[in-house]
Amino acid sequence: MALGRRRSLWASIFVIALFCVKNVAAEEHSSVPLTSYHYGAKIPVSCEHISDEKNELQYIPFPICNETGKPLELQYGVEEELNCTIPFITDPFFHLLEFYIHNDAPLSCRIPSRPPPAILPAHPTHIPAPPQYVPLIFAIAGTLELSHLHISTHLNILLHSEPKHHLHHHDSGVIDSGAAYSISPLSHITGPAALTKKLIIGDPLPLSMSVRWFPTPHLPRENGKVEWAGMGGHFYASTFFYCVVSFGAGAAVAVAWFWGVVLPKRMKGRVLGGATPLGYGVGNGWGIGGKRD
Repeated sequence: MALGRRRSLWASIFVIALFCVKNVAAEEHSSVPLTSYHYGAKIPVSCEHISDEKNELQYIPFPICNETGKPLELQYGVEEELNCTIPFITDPFFHLLEFYIHNDAPLSCRIPSRPPPAILPAHPTHIPAPPQYVPLIFAIAGTLELSHLHISTHLNILLHSEPKHHLHHHDSGVIDSGAAYSISPLSHITGPAALTKKLIIGDPLPLSMSVRWFPTPHLPRENGKVEWAGMGGHFYASTFFYCVVSFGAGAAVAVAWFWGVVLPKRMKGRVLGGATPLGYGVGNGWGIGGKRD
């Protein structure tokens, strides 16, 4: 009986010790600081294109762009116009584009919400958190023909960072969400500016992208109107209004000070100048010159 109690006591001690060790490990793990993107940091884009031997989707880098010789990369917080020409459209990729345009499947890509740690912790228990990804779905649009397809070559990319108090316009942060979509997919029909390309197997595909950033997950609004502020410190219409009002208020105060304080002091004890009809040639001609005798 005593032996059973002793075993139960040791089992309880073991469970408590194991629980304490797990808590300490969790605290040490949580003490590892999370990384944030700095302004202009490179953000790789990877997309699910292929299947492995288990017939499972895998993420691979975005196709290589002729302009850079590298897969597509975005820059944190940088609003820019990007060009990425895919040099050769293979037969499998052409059929994938047909799926995308027909809305059978989207071009599903992703970007890391945080950058990888620059320095790995030396302590074995300080294991960095696994990478987290934000989906970036490219809604590619166009029209399908029997022997070719027309594809919209310009895309808008909208990216949001997690909300925080940004001390500066070019502040660090973490990616919250994003979306990408084609514009004017019927421009080859409606015209006049054609933003689509007739594409067959073996052609290059020139893509142009307009990238815009927002410092919160929400689209900013002001009096019911969307303000495309982004993260780059744009000039608002309200800023112009405040500048005009401030200038007018400052000018009014300056005029009142001159006429109410400065001019009476300078006119005290002086006569009208000789250049005025009432001056009779006395003074300096500007009403503030000659003193009374």
